[in-house]
Amino acid sequence: MHRVPSAGNNSNSSRPRKEKRLTYVLNDSDDTKHSAGINCLAVLKSSVSNGCNYLFTGSRDGTLKRWALGEDAATCSATFESHVDWVNDTVIAGENTLVSCSSDTTLKTWNCLADGTCIRTLRQHSDYVTCLAAAEKNKNVVASGGLGGEVFVWDIEASVTPVSKSSDLMEDDCSNGISGSSNSLPISSLRTISSNNGLTAHTTQCHGYVPIAAKGHKESVYALAMNDSGSLLVSGGTEKVVRVWDPRTGSKTMKLRGHTDNVRALLLDSTGRYCLSGSSDSMIRLWDLGQQRCVHSYAVHTDSVWALASTPTFTHVYSGGSRDRSLYLTDLTTRESLLLCTKEHPILQLALHDDSIWVATTDSSVHRWPAEGQNPQKVFQRGGSFLAGNLSFSRARISLEGSTPAAVYKEPIFSIPGTPAIVQHEILNNRRHVLTKDTAGSVKLWEITRGVVIEDYGQVSFDEKKEQLFEMVSIPAWFTVDTRLGSLSVHLDTPQCFSAEMYSADLNIIGKPEDDKVNLARETLKGLLAHWLTKRRQRLGSQASANGDVLSGKDSTARILVHPRIEVDGNAENDSVVHPPFEFSTGSPPSIITQGSQGGPWRKKITELDGTEDEKDFPWWVLDCVLNNRLPPRENTKCSFYLHPCEGTAVQILTQGKLSAPRILRIHKVVNYVIEKMVLDKPIDTANTGGSFVPTLGGQLQHSAIGDGSFRSGLKPRTKLRPSVEILCNNQVLSPDMSLATVRAYIWKKPEDLVLNYRVVQGR
Repeated sequence: MHRVPSAGNNSNSSRPRKEKRLTYVLNDSDDTKHSAGINCLAVLKSSVSNGCNYLFTGSRDGTLKRWALGEDAATCSATFESHVDWVNDTVIAGENTLVSCSSDTTLKTWNCLADGTCIRTLRQHSDYVTCLAAAEKNKNVVASGGLGGEVFVWDIEASVTPVSKSSDLMEDDCSNGISGSSNSLPISSLRTISSNNGLTAHTTQCHGYVPIAAKGHKESVYALAMNDSGSLLVSGGTEKVVRVWDPRTGSKTMKLRGHTDNVRALLLDSTGRYCLSGSSDSMIRLWDLGQQRCVHSYAVHTDSVWALASTPTFTHVYSGGSRDRSLYLTDLTTRESLLLCTKEHPILQLALHDDSIWVATTDSSVHRWPAEGQNPQKVFQRGGSFLAGNLSFSRARISLEGSTPAAVYKEPIFSIPGTPAIVQHEILNNRRHVLTKDTAGSVKLWEITRGVVIEDYGQVSFDEKKEQLFEMVSIPAWFTVDTRLGSLSVHLDTPQCFSAEMYSADLNIIGKPEDDKVNLARETLKGLLAHWLTKRRQRLGSQASANGDVLSGKDSTARILVHPRIEVDGNAENDSVVHPPFEFSTGSPPSIITQGSQGGPWRKKITELDGTEDEKDFPWWVLDCVLNNRLPPRENTKCSFYLHPCEGTAVQILTQGKLSAPRILRIHKVVNYVIEKMVLDKPIDTANTGGSFVPTLGGQLQHSAIGDGSFRSGLKPRTKLRPSVEILCNNQVLSPDMSLATVRAYIWKKPEDLVLNYRVVQGR
């Protein structure tokens, strides 16, 4: 697992950001499918006969899902959405508590059978949290490990004690006492394990709890396992050793050496006597913890072993390979092995379920395969087994010699399909459309200001389609995009996001003056938060309008005083009307990832916002834009240029100095300006004089407040004949629909001020 800056967590960013960003994640399907690889699995069996069994899946799309299992089908009954990065592992603690961990550095707890609302976020790790372990008979104990080298043992019952929202925010103000970590301390009883056994008690109390903390491993932790009673914990990672701990005290009991590469998977039997480990060195090892030594080595895979699952009696082990993509069954006593199946994608985790096994891979689908978990000898009776070697190169050598065993099963019992993950994208020049390609090879065109797919081209060449869609237009880059979560994540950062404007006519907005300038980020934010704004107004009612509160009393005033350099968008009405080009789907609503002044990053669908969110939850600049119509100071949106006659042109115009106009100004407006200054004493249409360019003493062209619509096609000038004028740049005749920014980017191509030439075309 490589460190990649997450969509919502800026702590790993290569450059610090002064302001929090807002991200929205797009989805073009219903909410019943994962859109990225499945990292983890957990099975919850019904405690009553004929009850419903559930499968929980955690994905690289940042969500978990609960599946109600039938004989040969699975139905998604809940989506657990709160993590802002990959979900890396999940376990069930007790009867109905689901615990998950993520690359967003947090653990989260959920009610297994509820609607998917997060109960508590636990912030203690300083880096990605990669693995969890639970004690089957001790519902309170869960361990977590991560890339920061930390292993924490949590008292889940204490950590999920319900608190009010205000108390939850107070939690984030408590110091965690760990050097180098800026994350807040959860409300929990906590122990952390380190190689030197140094334990330090926190003196800071959070609601009566005094967690115990110590430094963690020196290197990353990738695997954990715990026995049923919670009296024994094993951990492994990049140190290539298996460490054994007493989780009740945090003391180290032993260190087991033997693997030559990262330890990626661990299992303990119910008593804690035997331990199985899988490693990137391709080996599976069986350890006798009583004797503190490795008693068997199994060379089954040709490459890394990333997943292990054992039968209830710990006599057989199922193992999944990340590179050979194979699932093997091995008898730990006789050393017989069978290739059960071969997958198309790297295997990441396994979950045994009665006589079948669930297999999670880097694909967004989950598959259920036959396993005979109750009586694995049935599978060996089919024949085709081989004797596992005890040297890591033995299976690799057999594979090279062409004697790879045949798989017992060709097809799974059934599959839970996912949505193909997006793996390639290109932001088009119009800065509203993004072209994507997914793992199935389908190429789609997205409109990110509405969050929808506007064209599905099917399986075509991505590069050829990109060339076909090329437009010679220049609009500032007002957003960035990544596909880390398998979907399009659109990032808005202030003040860059407010740099792009378009005319309302170019957006086909009906009811607005055609020359009104529309700020794309402002309208997008209004569309994203339309549901939130409706809910907020319902909650505030008439009280807010009576006392004039905008955000939340004093906090609002203080926030605006801290950021005084704010300009009001004078071209936009101070309303909440969402125009059609910015209306987001409510059937497949995007999710927002952001954070405010308190707490960490959070994620929620825009239709699930309840109106209580405020500056503690949202960045201040987002609220100031949506509620107060204020935009932060932006870079110069004007374009300076010179306007000269072409060589040989006798006609002169009044103004010869440097001119200035908005970057989005069309060339036909420059034509109108030339005609006006060349032949007339007054503007062509005196009814619209406010919209003309007005030459100032400094030679600048300026717009009045109502814009420059007087020269747009469709408005009739006086009956006086108009000469035909062409505008050129670098001896190339410009299209009247080109903007100054486009001319500068594609025709002029120089850092100096733009130079335009005009000429009168005879005979038109």
